[in-house]
Amino acid sequence: MQTDPDLLPDLYALLRPFVGAKQDLTASTDLVSELGLTSLKIMDLLMEIEDQFDVTVPLNRLSEVRTVGDLAAMLEKLVSGSSS
Repeated sequence: MQTDPDLLPDLYALLRPFVGAKQDLTASTDLVSELGLTSLKIMDLLMEIEDQFDVTVPLNRLSEVRTVGDLAAMLEKLVSGSSS
């Protein structure tokens, strides 16, 4: 099972096409206010995440996600099969 630190580089790589190479990415980077991701870009990103990690991201869980770190934590739970 991957852990949070293992997921972050993968998420950074998935985010690059959406935000550009010059944007600094950290676990505390806000997806909307700092990266300017629109709802359409977020949905496209989620499709990429689902394809790469072979998971389904429940849309009702997105309200918990504000930062790249939040996204990694949610993804870690999905990958491990934890529902909490």
